[in-house]
Amino acid sequence: MAIRNIREMGDEVLTKRCKEVTEVTPRIRELIEDMLETMYEANGVGLAAPQVGILKRIVVIDVTGEDPYILINPRIVESSGEQTGQEGCLSVPGKSGMVTRPNYVKAVALDVNMKPIELEGTELLARAICHELDHLDGHLYVEKVEGELQDVVYEDEDGDEV
Repeated sequence: MAIRNIREMGDEVLTKRCKEVTEVTPRIRELIEDMLETMYEANGVGLAAPQVGILKRIVVIDVTGEDPYILINPRIVESSGEQTGQEGCLSVPGKSGMVTRPNYVKAVALDVNMKPIELEGTELLARAICHELDHLDGHLYVEKVEGELQDVVYEDEDGDEV
């Protein structure tokens, strides 16, 4: 496993639509493991393959820090409600903005064994699903921000800036 470089806003790869995955090869498995390691290292709750420069329809999400979801070729099939809250992105470091998303989302995808799965989420998980799936179609959350982006200062557990 390896930590990969996270592409940042302005990188052309983040504006492209990703291709569907037709089989899970050893390289795809390695990519997924690297994406998880990269997401955890960066203290993110989600990461999409284009954020590490790979135009494949793969996302990893973990809003609890202990139960990752791996979604291959995901798509949202149902959504309802509305939530507005601060959103950030590993590809837009040091910034956040107010974004309105559905409060409930149901997605269908394939797991690492290419078996169909369903994932339902509310609140943060719903927001993360929507956010990460936007990446697969070349969109960043900044396109949906209401008002201005704000600067964000991250602190470690001791309250020191990182």
